[in-house]
Amino acid sequence: MRELNLLEGYPQPKEIRYVGENIRTINHRIIAAYRDKEFFDGDRNCGYGGYKYDGRWKKVATKIKNEYQLDENASFLQLNCEKGFLLNDILEVIPKSKLYGLETSKYAVDQALERVKSKIKKVDNYYDLKFEDNYFDFILGLGVVYIHSLQDAIRCLKEIQRVGKGKSFITLASYNNENDYWLFKNWTVLGSLILKKDEWLDVLKHVKYTGDYFFTNADTLKLKRK
Repeated sequence: MRELNLLEGYPQPKEIRYVGENIRTINHRIIAAYRDKEFFDGDRNCGYGGYKYDGRWKKVATKIKNEYQLDENASFLQLNCEKGFLLNDILEVIPKSKLYGLETSKYAVDQALERVKSKIKKVDNYYDLKFEDNYFDFILGLGVVYIHSLQDAIRCLKEIQRVGKGKSFITLASYNNENDYWLFKNWTVLGSLILKKDEWLDVLKHVKYTGDYFFTNADTLKLKRK
């Protein structure tokens, strides 16, 4: 288990992201909770504000292949795979890999890239995975663990451990102080489990997690209050 910035090649925010009054309100969060068109391709306050393929995941896909030494026969699972953009780029660098994507949004599955749409399955959750033990060579979970309650996050992490062979990467919502906490809390529309780094490490140790992780927080997202 190690802390690793696997997303180093992914474009980082160039401008400050502001939180404040009338920005990402409870009404925006209610809309986002459905993870439908408004979340992916609607108002920015409700989510992405337009989620289109632009090749930005290519460097991440290459880094995943090299970092985890995935060969042509590798089996790869992405939880919360959305429209399959990263899956598409994984297929570019590992053409014969056995790809699987799980996604709770019917809209995202319907809008997925044609090349990988058949590899994506609509599911109800990410903590009851219908795969055999030790099935996957690598499992990716971006922005997925911390959208759960603590109880379901533990279930999700245990499932990642169960169906994988030990190699995985997840992102975790964290904070250092009260200001950091409220910046992230006021920005995220789906994140519900925001813990201090030491608290997350206790959770990971509890589930005997062996993969890698990266902390998402107010600093990495360049958040500031208006």
